[in-house]
Amino acid sequence: MKRKGIVLAAVCLMLLFSGCRDGAGITRVVLTTGFRQDEIFRIENRSCSLAEVMVFLTNMQNQYENVYGEEIWEMESGGITLEESVKETVLAQLAQIKTMNLLAERNRVFLDSEERRQVKEAAEVYFGSLSREDAESMGASAETIESLYLEYALAEKVYQYIIKDINPEISDDEARIITVQHIFFRTSTMNGMGERTEFSDEVKADVRKSAREVLRLSREEDADFEQLILTYSESETGTLSFGKGEMDQSFEEAAFNLETGEISDLVETSQGYHIIKCISTFNREETDANKVKIVEKRRREVFGEEYEAFVESLTRDLNEELWQQVSFLPGSGDGVMDFFDVYDRYVSLNLDVTAS
Repeated sequence: MKRKGIVLAAVCLMLLFSGCRDGAGITRVVLTTGFRQDEIFRIENRSCSLAEVMVFLTNMQNQYENVYGEEIWEMESGGITLEESVKETVLAQLAQIKTMNLLAERNRVFLDSEERRQVKEAAEVYFGSLSREDAESMGASAETIESLYLEYALAEKVYQYIIKDINPEISDDEARIITVQHIFFRTSTMNGMGERTEFSDEVKADVRKSAREVLRLSREEDADFEQLILTYSESETGTLSFGKGEMDQSFEEAAFNLETGEISDLVETSQGYHIIKCISTFNREETDANKVKIVEKRRREVFGEEYEAFVESLTRDLNEELWQQVSFLPGSGDGVMDFFDVYDRYVSLNLDVTAS
């Protein structure tokens, strides 16, 4: 599913309250003392209400159901239902947004009057898409929606403020994208839970023998590599374009050392054996696009370091009793607009960001 907005892409979502669940060493956590009736959590002086959680949770519920249908909620993995997983993601999203608003406060980053006007317009449009029943079920008012959009926009803006001076020079070699074709021979199986089972040594030896025979065929003068892929490969993808750090190390090393048209020796990875043919050692357009991705990755890393250090200094309180009562609303959201689509349509931040 598509993730919306810079906030969710800025850093890996951090469950600020993991200490409540697994004793991961996060301290200064209080569980259920001193909360308002509708208060899910508090980070320093920033509070998150049940209504705010329900807006985000219902929006994500609708996103899943629009793509996969309501039967998607029958799935579970390792004893954890998809609904429980989505709840945890929503908790992480809102905790991150509240934390980034505290970070904005510390850095004296604010929304200007035009940004606040855009946020108000977006909130009016989204709230107007809710039926009375939807709004009442979520416990959401027009003020709830506007407050969520204001906090989301400010989180996005403080991210831009912190990374504004991060513009590393990326060389062509560092960002180089190559294109290869490969013939793949599997040496393990994977079940629906992502658990890998290796073939026996005897079976792997047979696979290797078959792969070496195909390698011999691929090097014959009249060999048709694409036909060999169709005939022998156990991968759904015969052609791959990638940069450094994106593939299994042994596959990547072999591929980046090939010249155009050259075929590798047999390459073993954790998944199996590969025969690689280089199609292009350099793609200008994709390399330039990869430079942008690398710069954004560096920016996320810089932001993540500041964000994580900041999180460690905060008091985080979770109302575990109320949180356990949170669940999806049955049959919710028919005709309701996507919360983030509305934001993207109406809110355009001033990214010439300076602290006030």
